[in-house]
Amino acid sequence: MQGDVIEELARRYEKLTKSEKKVADYVFAHHRNPQFMSITSLAEECRVAEATIFRFCKTLGFKGYNEFKLALAKAQGQAGGSQPGGAYGAVGPGDAMEEVYQKVYSSHMEVLEQTLATLRPGEVEKASALLLAADRVFCFGQGGSLILAMEAWARFSTIAPNFYCIEDAHMQAVAAALLTGRDVVLFCSYSGATKDMEAVLGAARERGAKVILLTRFAKSPAAAYASAVLQCCAREGPLQMGSVAAKVALLFVVDVLFNDYCRRVPEQAMANQEATAAVLAGKML
Repeated sequence: MQGDVIEELARRYEKLTKSEKKVADYVFAHHRNPQFMSITSLAEECRVAEATIFRFCKTLGFKGYNEFKLALAKAQGQAGGSQPGGAYGAVGPGDAMEEVYQKVYSSHMEVLEQTLATLRPGEVEKASALLLAADRVFCFGQGGSLILAMEAWARFSTIAPNFYCIEDAHMQAVAAALLTGRDVVLFCSYSGATKDMEAVLGAARERGAKVILLTRFAKSPAAAYASAVLQCCAREGPLQMGSVAAKVALLFVVDVLFNDYCRRVPEQAMANQEATAAVLAGKML
């Protein structure tokens, strides 16, 4: 749909159902917010079902919720730069170089502080216990989140031999179909709402494997599969998809989990770190 989505919503308002009008009223009052929210979060805020949100988007001519969020972001005229709404604002075309790196630095520090305040110690401890008890741990993710899954695998591989990473989404689903109840999936997904995610985590749950979810949204479709949810706190709109600030927040969560794991098995972690450091030393000039 072309043009301003808010104007289009106003034109169609009277034809909406009672439940859809609740969504429209929220969008009118908080038109910046939905682009940073999951469909589950918006449904809860509006006190409607997720199916209502989907119908609302279809009524406006969108294929789904993500397309609606993208239209909202375009209507706001956001640039695809740094974290929006930080202490120093978004990077603009007239900014001096000093302003650029100050704004980027500010956005990264802001998401770290927010993530620190949001992360729940009990969930970290639960996730660590699941990792320690697992026969195998598969680090999965898709798209930009795959990079985070690979980083988690690389980090944990220095202290434990039972961590694995599969990059292809189809092969992730194949591996998930052969998991056991003693396996764990460490799944990275900012949105927690992708089709490939459902295929992988659905198969993992059927096999009885445990799932640790690293995400922005504690209430998302992926969270329904998870035994532990580790939440970052980075606002990423459709025009900032794959932002470094969001990755910084999730990498912080990975590092917290890694350090808690090491804290629980200090002798094993130290011995394995020394062994991996020694073999890598031979590869340095």
